[in-house]
Amino acid sequence: MDIKEIQNLIKFVAKSGASEVKLEMEDVKITIRTGSGKTETTILQAAPMAGMPQVAQPVAAAPVTVVAESGDSKYITVKSPIIGTFYRKPSPDKPNFVEVGTDISVGDTVCVIEAMKLFNEIESEVSGKIVKILVDDSSPVEFDQPLFLVDPS
Repeated sequence: MDIKEIQNLIKFVAKSGASEVKLEMEDVKITIRTGSGKTETTILQAAPMAGMPQVAQPVAAAPVTVVAESGDSKYITVKSPIIGTFYRKPSPDKPNFVEVGTDISVGDTVCVIEAMKLFNEIESEVSGKIVKILVDDSSPVEFDQPLFLVDPS
């Protein structure tokens, strides 16, 4: 089960009015509890095998939407697919993944978002040129928060 499916499940449960939903699959157990205006989600996965390091895994490509603002109507917004801390570079001693003016292709890593001690590489779903970086390095980001503006032309 990928992050998008989990996020969609959370949204569905919140809208349905159910107070609790439990889902158990092969190696994943998910419990979603709603009430008092909050949604609480618990996700349990089977522990990784001993000796296997937990490394950054590419997250499903970042969601994309067309910006509807008057001056930026031709740009596409790359949004955060998860909640976490936004980083522009893979490590402090490495260069940034992208800068303003960088040409990107579908599948290129544009940033890393740390969530629960895991560094998730965020890949682009669009090709084009980075026009604006909307988030400062090492800043917290929310799900669906705009990260970059991309000129697809």
